[in-house]
Amino acid sequence: MPMMLLPHPASPLAARAAHALLALAIVLSGLTLGADAQAEKADRSQPLSFAADAARVEDNQRLNILTGNVELTKGTMVLRSDRVEVRQNADGTQTATATGGAGGRAFFRQKRDALDEFIEGEAEKVVYEGRTDTVHFTGRAIMRRLRGNTVADQVTGQAVVYDNKTSVFQVLGSPTNGEAGKGRVRGVISPRPAEAEGGR
Repeated sequence: MPMMLLPHPASPLAARAAHALLALAIVLSGLTLGADAQAEKADRSQPLSFAADAARVEDNQRLNILTGNVELTKGTMVLRSDRVEVRQNADGTQTATATGGAGGRAFFRQKRDALDEFIEGEAEKVVYEGRTDTVHFTGRAIMRRLRGNTVADQVTGQAVVYDNKTSVFQVLGSPTNGEAGKGRVRGVISPRPAEAEGGR
């Protein structure tokens, strides 16, 4: 379990805060932010760690709220923002919604399995859907594929949807003059390195 800073014992809120943070850690420990054949396979068995300025647990709503310099990690996965809401779904999966952050955008990053590559993105809102193992970037969205530390591909648009299972992403443009779908999407796609003979 990650180290957590609790209010000073003299504080009347110390006992309640300690209980709430412990409950939150237990609930979040099962959060899956996307692990499959394309994302790093080992991530699925890793514990989830978090750090934030404040945390609130709403058991009746199955909702956990982290605020202030939030960072969630699970294996190679990283999610950073000003606020993250984690909702427990009836089927046992979770939905994590991150908003705000550096430059007004939340940040997501995950290593691809068996490759020296990462998928990362930023947007005003980043939503990880455990049911479908997809990541939705909405509002000034940018998504990149990095080989090592070098950006190989990058796309920008109003919204990007990334499917972890298939490594397929869809980019939607920004509305122009109030007309939805009339905006442009932009991107850069680098050539892939040549594969060895007999490779895929």
